[in-house]
Amino acid sequence: MSRCRLASFARACLLLLAGCCCSRGGADSNVAVYMPDLVEAKLGDTAIIKCEFALPENGSYVYVNWYSMEKGKMERKKLIYMVQGKEHQDEPPNDRLSITPDFFLKINKVVLQDAKNYVCQVGFGMHGVAENRSELRVSKAPEKPEIQRTNRGISTGDPHLSEIATCTSRNGYPTPTLTWYKDGVPLKMDGNEIEIRPGLIKESSGLWTVRSTLSAKVTKEDRSAEFYCQVSYTLMGNNKTSKSDSFKVDVHYPSESLRFVIDAPGPDVKEGDNVTLRCEADGNPPPLYTLYRMEEEEVSEQGSEQGFLHLYNINKERSGVYLCKVLDLQDVTLEELTANVTLLVNYLDEPVITSVPPVTSLRQLQEGEDALLTCNATGSKPLAFHWEKKGRVIEKGNLLNLTNVGFDTSGKYTCVVEMPMPGTPAVSRSKQVQVTVHAKPVLVARKEVVHVQSGEMVNLTCTGYSTPPLLISWSVNGSVFTSVMQGHQRNSTVLFQVTEALLESGVNCTAKNRMGTTQHHFMLAQRQEGRSPNAKTEQTAQESKGVIIVAVVICILVIAVLGAVLYFLHKKGKLTCGRSGKQEITKPEAHKDEIVVEVKSDKLPEEAGLLQGANGEKRSAGDQVGQFAMTSSGGLQR
Repeated sequence: MSRCRLASFARACLLLLAGCCCSRGGADSNVAVYMPDLVEAKLGDTAIIKCEFALPENGSYVYVNWYSMEKGKMERKKLIYMVQGKEHQDEPPNDRLSITPDFFLKINKVVLQDAKNYVCQVGFGMHGVAENRSELRVSKAPEKPEIQRTNRGISTGDPHLSEIATCTSRNGYPTPTLTWYKDGVPLKMDGNEIEIRPGLIKESSGLWTVRSTLSAKVTKEDRSAEFYCQVSYTLMGNNKTSKSDSFKVDVHYPSESLRFVIDAPGPDVKEGDNVTLRCEADGNPPPLYTLYRMEEEEVSEQGSEQGFLHLYNINKERSGVYLCKVLDLQDVTLEELTANVTLLVNYLDEPVITSVPPVTSLRQLQEGEDALLTCNATGSKPLAFHWEKKGRVIEKGNLLNLTNVGFDTSGKYTCVVEMPMPGTPAVSRSKQVQVTVHAKPVLVARKEVVHVQSGEMVNLTCTGYSTPPLLISWSVNGSVFTSVMQGHQRNSTVLFQVTEALLESGVNCTAKNRMGTTQHHFMLAQRQEGRSPNAKTEQTAQESKGVIIVAVVICILVIAVLGAVLYFLHKKGKLTCGRSGKQEITKPEAHKDEIVVEVKSDKLPEEAGLLQGANGEKRSAGDQVGQFAMTSSGGLQR
């Protein structure tokens, strides 16, 4: 027996063995048809119903017929058949049906009406006829469940069951089921606290829509519970589920407690802050609020019904006790809840400066007097004081003692008051006062001694400081130029010709006001005739030049004597020359044998500097003598 025949025989044996249980109507025990009991298909997909049979040895099939049978009925309808490899259909043909080369029934685009029993009948000629049947089940997953919540809030005080929501899942097959959940726990109808009303709708397409309505009694704890529904269905023989979106129930309950707080930028409220008084009750929906400040049992400031009272750029007048009242419509007793809070606005008033002894104005201070300045301020917390002048702290505390005042005491004094605030920068305010001391003038002159020459023109300048205003006069006749530089400063310059009498007496500058007189004396010193103010410097320079010349001459003489000695020794043969041992006289290195003579001018500081003229101009000093150096070769370097 060939290998192919052995394989065919083994296959036939297996099919015959199976056909003993699955074949129907077979006339010969050697003829069998095998089909699965159940075939699953999704709506719209392609279904394949297998039909396998074993042929007797040396046998062949004659035809294959496919029939359909409604469930629970015996009548069958011939759908399609194949004779000797050729497919046939009765009129009218169904283009969704076909027979595969393996004799399987193929149904394209499965519809719900395809869910039937299908019979495969095989004719084997002289061996007879055999058939078997399979059930085709069609399924479709339903759509995700949708939640339709009730439009109103549910009160905890309602004695009846309240409708929570309705869950709907559409277009499923076979019929799906719905289950309600709260916080992941399935809900079951108990007839008292929970009621679930199911609904089932068959669509025109043959698909099923399921609906379920949940009603229940709610408590305050249900305000945070998560509700959802879940659809369960069968698809291709597998059990599956799909959940809806979770939602919360709008539970209405009366207020049980009240919270009244102050929202401010820092732990302590101070003037200038923006403050919000916030009243919060724990009821739902929020109740009606009434906020106001109590002042002598009268309403002086009204707040909003939302529980907020905004106070902008607050000042100390806003301090006081504020009251919040709540009217909750969920409370059947209509009892009011109340709460109060005390608002304290920290403040620092503007400082006030007084003087001791008391005077109407500090401008009346006279030179030599004493004054005590006192800075006072009021605030809601302890205060710290200090005094400043020109931005520098000169005294700590609120007292500033000015003793033996003079013109330099005059100026602006600032009292700075600080109020420390924990957690925020300190609050500070300041007050400034101008102190003016009436004193005799203060004179500042540029020179004490002025070197002049009889007959020349000289100018002198005096600068005076004083309050009240001063006048400057001169003891010499001349042209006077006066200018006011600042409020309390006056400059005066006089231009005059020097005389012999002025060389003896000098010149006086006098400043006078109603407080007294101040005088400055200029001493005029005679310069020698024909000599400039730098004559002494020039004489010193000439003397220095003479010393340098004498030193240079002495150096030249020493070099000449040294040269004569060397020449005499050379003539006597004491010094050898040439390559055979004669020694050359070479110039030594400059840094070893160089003779340097350095002469500096011995100018006095006042002679070497710049002298100021009587009119304040600077004149140049005499020429300075440089440095000289003479080398061993007799050269003179400067």
